[in-house]
Amino acid sequence: MRHAKRRNKLGRTSSHRDCMISNMLKDLIDNGRIVTTLAKAKELRRHADKVITIAKKENSLAGIRAAKSLLKLHYNHLTPKEARKAKEGDKSAYNTDRRVLDKLFGELKTRYADRNGGYTRLIKEGFRVGDSSPTCIVEYIQ
Repeated sequence: MRHAKRRNKLGRTSSHRDCMISNMLKDLIDNGRIVTTLAKAKELRRHADKVITIAKKENSLAGIRAAKSLLKLHYNHLTPKEARKAKEGDKSAYNTDRRVLDKLFGELKTRYADRNGGYTRLIKEGFRVGDSSPTCIVEYIQ
């Protein structure tokens, strides 16, 4: 029986699917909205809401590590000079993964502090030209 196995496999292996979801999630956090197919968007919505909930609940090292694990974040080590500049506020040496974590635990956490769920919105857009698959916009609610 297939009880409690609510997951769209999206025609990919589990490792490919996990990496694809984490990359889409990083883009969504960084940009605020992305365009993708409807099936991928519905699967992404579950993870996007979960990562916001983790950021809201656990403002500790454990919460940061849980978010890094879910997003599969790896970032470059800063030189001592870059670390000093980052402490002063110059974050130009940060790569995308550091910016994503900063935005998640900063801006998005405070934006949804009083909201209990439903952080994302799906807007159906139409059909893709190449294969006629339904596309939609996934965005965080303002």
